[in-house]
Amino acid sequence: MICLASLASTSAEASAIRASLTPHPWLLVVALACSVGPALLFLANLRLYQPPAPAAGPRLRPISVLIPARNEEGSIAACVQSVLASGHGGDAALEVIVLDDASTDRTAAIVRSLTAQHPQLRSVPAPPLPAGWNGKQHACHILAGLARYNTLCFLDADVRLEPGALARLAHFMTTSPVRPSLVSGFPLQQTGTLLEWLLIPLIHFVLLCYLPIARMRAQATHPALAAGCGQLMMVDRAAYLATGGHAAIRQTMHDGLLLPRLFRHHGFSTDLADLTPLARCRMYTTAGEVWQGLGKNATEGLAAPARIVPFTVLLGAGQVLPLWLAVRWPGAWTLLALGASYLPRLVAARRFHQSWRGALLHPFSVILLLVLEWYALGRKLLGGRATWKERAYDVG
Repeated sequence: MICLASLASTSAEASAIRASLTPHPWLLVVALACSVGPALLFLANLRLYQPPAPAAGPRLRPISVLIPARNEEGSIAACVQSVLASGHGGDAALEVIVLDDASTDRTAAIVRSLTAQHPQLRSVPAPPLPAGWNGKQHACHILAGLARYNTLCFLDADVRLEPGALARLAHFMTTSPVRPSLVSGFPLQQTGTLLEWLLIPLIHFVLLCYLPIARMRAQATHPALAAGCGQLMMVDRAAYLATGGHAAIRQTMHDGLLLPRLFRHHGFSTDLADLTPLARCRMYTTAGEVWQGLGKNATEGLAAPARIVPFTVLLGAGQVLPLWLAVRWPGAWTLLALGASYLPRLVAARRFHQSWRGALLHPFSVILLLVLEWYALGRKLLGGRATWKERAYDVG
């Protein structure tokens, strides 16, 4: 009897040990589904998210490059000079209009000094900001009214164009299968600090892991499939005016998302292209700027009340849970989930010239992103305001 009791006890202990070395099946299934699915979509999207091809033929369409600028003395000269040196010349007309949006630094003086050397460049002061408008949307609205040509390129002052960028983007508008009235994409995102390494690359991660680009193009006017980047957008003037343009989204902090959605709502197609070889941008330089900059419009993106819970589940289960499972229960399936969660970040680090340090810390990047999104939503629900460029706005 004693031997039987001993054997039973040993067997129970062995079972307990085996159980402790095996994750709950439902946890593993959830982690695999939420990591492998986005990884496969990411790989499929990479084939579709390509840089625009070089423009064919000598004839280039006239383009109005429109740059809103508020307190940009550290970047505006390099931005304007990159546009003027982008190689959009010959038979094509090019105008560059910089709208000084009540800057309190030397932005206006710097642009005025450049106008003496470049007849294509104009410097215009912005009228007072009306109530109910976001500063950037108002500036873009005014700029569109000043433009002479039928192709408008809205460009942030911290973006630098590479040679041929404008011609290639304009060529893409006529050669994309969906014939978009608006085309956008993300320039190469330059980063230099820890918070930049952790958070900025998640822009590409979220886009390519959760937006089916094939479906976006197949349903080219479906508003729910809209995406874009406010740093660099090229639009057809007639379509822009027909939709109401920035005046129709005057209160938003996120024209990169809402302008493409507006175009699609009015029946105009939009498309995306990989702008990594065409332009570069460093959005923020300090941790405070990263947090404030990404948080200011979060409630119009992932932190919208209708999106934040499902995205928290998807990101937490697919990008954070695999690391915990792999540490707690190392095995083939948990390592597969972990590998799938890391795959997009590691591939993107190479493809889009992102920081390897940030890629290796991917699960912690996602945790930080979720903290930021919930912080932004909490601020909105409590009636808080976001401050950007020395202006305070209601959020969301």
